[in-house]
Amino acid sequence: MAATIALVDDDKNILASVSIAIQAEGYVTRIYSDPQAALDALVETPPDLAVLDVKMPGMDGLELLRRIREKREFPVIFLTSKDDELDEALGLAMGADDYITKPFSQRLLLARIKAILRRVDYMQRAAEAPDDGAAGEPMERGDLAMDEARHEVRWKNQPVSLTVTEFLILQTLATRPGLVKTRSQLMDAAYQDDVYVDDRTIDSHIKRLRRKFREVDPSFEAIDTLYGAGYRFSAE
Repeated sequence: MAATIALVDDDKNILASVSIAIQAEGYVTRIYSDPQAALDALVETPPDLAVLDVKMPGMDGLELLRRIREKREFPVIFLTSKDDELDEALGLAMGADDYITKPFSQRLLLARIKAILRRVDYMQRAAEAPDDGAAGEPMERGDLAMDEARHEVRWKNQPVSLTVTEFLILQTLATRPGLVKTRSQLMDAAYQDDVYVDDRTIDSHIKRLRRKFREVDPSFEAIDTLYGAGYRFSAE
């Protein structure tokens, strides 16, 4: 069955255009311009994934997610104001899976949706598979621990909340410590559906990764920049 994507935004033009783009990819959409109506419907009949605008009158996206999480668990992507790190931090802390800043590319949103749904499918299959120690087992690189099946990251035994895209970039770097990964290689790892993103997008993800790790360890220096070449992870 096609996955169902719920869209919640008080801008009906955004709802219409994004819904058309998502349906063109074979998904089923449910759209809501009223957060309260969305809350009732999403709790009653959960979608496979929801895209929530943060800035909405009456009940903002953060409050909507808080109320949803009291009763239901499904992936959520936030649409936030440009560079609003407070929205991002609060949303991730409350259980959002990713965020996109407005104005946004519909192709980029579709890539994030596909990446999250792939991750959810992987986690479900991993949970149902026999525990035979096959691929997907937790990875440790020095002070870094990553559990792909649970989408968990720890640094010096402290949890670090990452979006799906950030997780994929870090996983690509940490799999082979010391090996330089170009921006193109990191783009391919994070955006697997031929979506164009420029170098600055990868640079922004690296900046956020460093910031999040430095929140738990101010001395964090494990992601190196090699100017003109790319990035590498150091496990030392």
